[in-house]
Order: sequence, then C-alpha cells, then structure tokens
Amino acid sequence: MTTKHLEYRPDLDGLRAVAILPVLFFHADMAWFQGGFVGVDVFFVLSGFFMANVILADLDRDDFSFGRFYLRRMRRILPALFSMITVTAGAAWFLLMPKEFSYLADSVKAAALFTSNILFERESGYFDIAAEMKPLLHTWSLSIEEQFYIVFPIALFAAHRFARKHIIPIFLTILLLSFCASSWAAFHSPEKAFYLLQFRVWELLTGSLVAFIPRPNYPAGLPKYLSLLGITGILLAVFLYSPDTPFPGIYAALPCLSTALIIHARCQDGAPAFILNNRASVFIGRISYSLYLWHWPLIVFFRYLIGHELTILNSIEVVALSFVLAYLSWRFIEQPARYGVLASSRAAILGISGGAVLAAVTFGFVVTKYEGIPQRLTGDVYQLYAATYDKSPFFSEKCFADSDGRGLAPRDIREGNLCSLGASGKSNIRFLVWGDSHAAAMAPAIDTAARQNGTSGLFVGRASCPPLPGADFGTPAVVSRCKDYNAAVVELIKREKFPFVFMIGYWPKYVHRAELPGEGVYFDAGMVPNSADWSAPVRESLNATIKTLAQQGTRVILVQDIPEMGLDVPEALARAQMTGRSLDVAPSLEYTGRRQALARQVITDSAKEGQTLVADPMKMLCDATKCHAIVGGTVLYQDGDHLSRQGAEYLAPIFQPIFSVINGDTRPTNGST
Repeated sequence: MTTKHLEYRPDLDGLRAVAILPVLFFHADMAWFQGGFVGVDVFFVLSGFFMANVILADLDRDDFSFGRFYLRRMRRILPALFSMITVTAGAAWFLLMPKEFSYLADSVKAAALFTSNILFERESGYFDIAAEMKPLLHTWSLSIEEQFYIVFPIALFAAHRFARKHIIPIFLTILLLSFCASSWAAFHSPEKAFYLLQFRVWELLTGSLVAFIPRPNYPAGLPKYLSLLGITGILLAVFLYSPDTPFPGIYAALPCLSTALIIHARCQDGAPAFILNNRASVFIGRISYSLYLWHWPLIVFFRYLIGHELTILNSIEVVALSFVLAYLSWRFIEQPARYGVLASSRAAILGISGGAVLAAVTFGFVVTKYEGIPQRLTGDVYQLYAATYDKSPFFSEKCFADSDGRGLAPRDIREGNLCSLGASGKSNIRFLVWGDSHAAAMAPAIDTAARQNGTSGLFVGRASCPPLPGADFGTPAVVSRCKDYNAAVVELIKREKFPFVFMIGYWPKYVHRAELPGEGVYFDAGMVPNSADWSAPVRESLNATIKTLAQQGTRVILVQDIPEMGLDVPEALARAQMTGRSLDVAPSLEYTGRRQALARQVITDSAKEGQTLVADPMKMLCDATKCHAIVGGTVLYQDGDHLSRQGAEYLAPIFQPIFSVINGDTRPTNGST
C-alpha cells in the first residue's frame, strides 16, 4: 500500500457543494429536498478520506506528528466555529427565553468540548424544547468528526506500526460492525443511532477505505460512468428520503457508497466533471464549512423573529443571507486563520484556542447555573414566562416516573410508597389518581378539592403511560415500557380496594396515536389534526378496567383531557408581550373540538357503559368561541399541553361535585361535572 501527499482535487470541492446545498435547502424548508440531511453523510465520507490520506502520507514517510496534525485541525475548525458561537450567543442574549437560553448555554459548552452530539442525544426526551429552537443543533456532526479525529489517528498509527499489512481488514471489520449496529439502532434506538459516533463511524471509515485501497487503471470512460452513478445515488437519497426514513443504518449506505464511488473514480471529463469541477461548484465547496456553520443559527433566529415557519420567499432570503455570511466568514476568518500571520505560531494557536474553549465553557456554566438569566427579561414579560417554572409538585421523582423510567418504580407502587393528595395523613385513603403526565399536571386540582373536602388520596403516574392496562395504545416499545407500571397499579388497587379511582390521560394522543400536527414554536392551527381512529383498544381497556374494578367495589372517575394549545404557552405569551403581539395564542374552539371529538366520545361512552362519573375541564377552560391559555392574568399552562400548577388549581371547582359523591353526600349513578 503506497500513498503520497494529498493533491488538490477540485472535484472534491465540487462534491462538498453537492453535500452542503441539500442540507441548506432542507433546513430552509424547501419541499423538494426532504432528504437533504444526507449531505452530512457525504461530508462524513469526505472527512474520512481526507484524514486517512493525510495521515498515511506522513506515516509512510515516517514523518507523522500528532501535534502537527491537531494544530492543522485547530486552524481549520476552531476560528470559524468559535466566531459563529460568539455571534449566536450574543443574538440569543436578546432573543431567547430563559429555558431556551439555558439550552443554548449547554450547547455552547458542549460544542466547545466537541460533545454536542452526546448532549443532543440526551436532550431528545419528553420535555425537551423543539429542535428548531436550538441554534447550535448542527454542531452535532462537527462533534462526531472531532471525536473521530481524536480516535482515528491513534488507531491508524498503531495499525501502521504493528499491523501494516492488515490495515484494510482491521478497519473494514470495524466498519462492518458499526454498520450492523447502526442498522439495528436506526429502528430500535433512533436517537442514539443518529447522534453517537459508534453508529456513524462506519461512514467516515468508508471514506478512509477509499484512501487505503489502491485505484486501478480503469479503461477510458469508465470513471465518468462511475462518477455519474455516484452523483445519481446521492440525488436519489436527497429527493426520495424524508425525515421519516429510518436513519442512518442501511438507508445511509446509498449516499455514503455513492460518495465513495465519486472519490474513487477521480473523473476528469464528461458531465460529472462539469458538475463537480465548474467554478461555481468549486467555490461553494470552498466556503461549505462556513456555510454549514452559519446557515442553521440564521434560520433559527429568522424564524424566531417572523414568528412562523418559513414561506417560499423566506426560504430564498435565508439561503441568500447564508451565502453572504459564509463568504464573509471564509474570507475574513477561515483564510486568515489558515494562512495569515498567526497561522504559523503554535503558541498563538494554542493560546487563542484554549482561551476560546475556556470562555465558552464558563459561559455555559454561568448561564445554566442562573437558569437562563431570566433577569434579562422585562418585568411584564417575565411575569408571563414564569409559568414555565410553575410545575405541579406531582412531577417529582417520588411521585412520578418519566418516560425512561426514572423516578417512581413498580416496586414502590406495589408497596404503596406513593405521594399523598388532599387531607394530611394516609389513614382512611378514599381515592387514587392514576395516569400519565397529564394526570401529574392535573393532580393539584384534585389535591385542592380534596383538601377543601377533608378527603385523603394517593397519586401514581408515569409519562406516556395511560391508565390502560393491556391496551395497544401506541408503538410496541411504548406499550412494553408501561406494562410493569400498569400491572403494579392494578395490583395495588386490588389489594387496597380504594373506593374511588381517578383515571386521567392524554386521551386524544392515544385514540389518534398522534400529537397535534406541527406542534411546537410555530404551530399552525390551519393544519388539519390527525383523524386516524385507533380508539378500539382504548375503549376495550377502559371498559374492561372499569368493570374489573367495579366487581371489587371500586368506582372509576374518568377525567376528560384539557385542550391542547399546540405551542409552549408561557414562551408564546412572553414573546407576544415582548414584540407587542396579541396574547390570544390559543387555537379556536372549532379546532379544539375537531381534535378532541373522538377522545371525548370514547370517555363519554365508557362512562355511560360503566356507570362512572366524568370530570370535564373544558367547561372552565373554554367559552363559546375558544379555549383559553390565560385567564385574569393567570397563565394556565406550563407548556403546550400540561397545566401549570396555578392552572390546575384554577380547575379545582370541577371536582367539588365528585368529592360530594366520594364523601357520601350525594349518589348519582352517572354524570358529568
């Protein structure tokens, strides 16, 4: 195996253009480019090729230096990266709400330490903020590359020193193991598959193997067809894939192998050469790193300022602005950092880079410690935003388990180690509140009503686990993780024989197996809600559970769900106050009615069949035209579909008739409150 210095290949700059443009158009919401995210995979293959070629050339001359290698990486990567981070953090100071700013601070710290891929994988949880509000989300791919740059030179150095003849089998084996793991994880653990190095390293090694394997002397014309095949493969992925494509895994093989084919072919004539070698493609390729860095925070803040998703005109505007910022960054930051006066000074490079990392990490710690520095907001804006922190105490780990199972365990449930509601003391427990995160958010309403009536109860809840034992209410993975939890609750109810059980859930989500379409910062009530009917297993489980509990003397109280707002209410109200827009952020009653109709009918029918009581929050949250997110200055929601603590307490009156029944004052056989 022989190597030489990496000669300049304009076609590879052109290939960078083929990589960055689909990413840019995809992020700018251009509908034809739904698979544009595969451009990142093209970059991974290119990076693996360049690194292997550079390192092998030095190793074969016995002239490889880890210090020199990493100094080159620092000059190439850090100046533009930290410039982008600095500008982004400055804009975020004036624009982002505290929770968003705190997330931004965490990502600043992670990006500086090249661990943002790990951070974003961990953040992809139930109460995570929307991806479109993370200006540094795109740094996940840079972190993967930098992690590769740390591990790969060491591995290649060791293989070259001790097993030179086996370099290709060694790295091919690693590639195949990573590819198999990625293909499995894309379906079973998609967040990890997307963000973590071990599931992506095969893509970088695909490029490395192109550098390892000698290129034969192909017959004239064949490289042209190989390159054309490669370009076609990338474009097929760009135009045929979508965000719903299980990725990376086997689907990533098409753009990765296509990229490797183009690199390997080294085509110098025909249509592929024209596509890759023309001056426009080469120029875009040369500024592609800066274009990648600046386009995403620009899009995030652009959306933030206009308050809605990008229109076609907006998409054109952000693409044009991205090119302007990219050129300025390339011309005045990248080029001087690589070829300017300070580029040859090791001390300057290390000093400036070290200072930038320290500043970024310090910024991250300070902003996180002070919870996004809410003091940045004016008093009237913060008063609205403060509902973000007005969280039900029943979300605490001693009361509730999150979607990953952290917190209240099935063993705790079986032993009755639950949080109390209502009157103090656990003697003469009259009721149990059972449900998912909507139950935890609603619990303060029941707690307040129970205290006012001198009644004691217990609470048990887990995120995304409705009180539907045995029901097929979602994906197999979600249903499976709720099995032990619901079984433990049923066992507890049978043992303790509670006279009454409240069953509360995010019913529209379960009967449609979908949340609101476009739910998030830029929710649009003009989008028709999902109408798929998956209510049969919900009905069956409700009816069976009500019947089973009735046989032991336990009476069920069903609680209708609250209206969903579609957006994070405290943040939406605060942004509206800040910009002078209307505080009327809730969707219309007609929209809410369409969304809730099936779920409300299921609850009503089950209550009628099982002779149970029904509590209906919509009677207090809605009027003749719409439901409300704020009443009399009280923000009723903590986010888009969970009540704030004060919002829940506002609903306490709807449970007063229920507690009249629980305390034996009245005995209606069926009804709604």
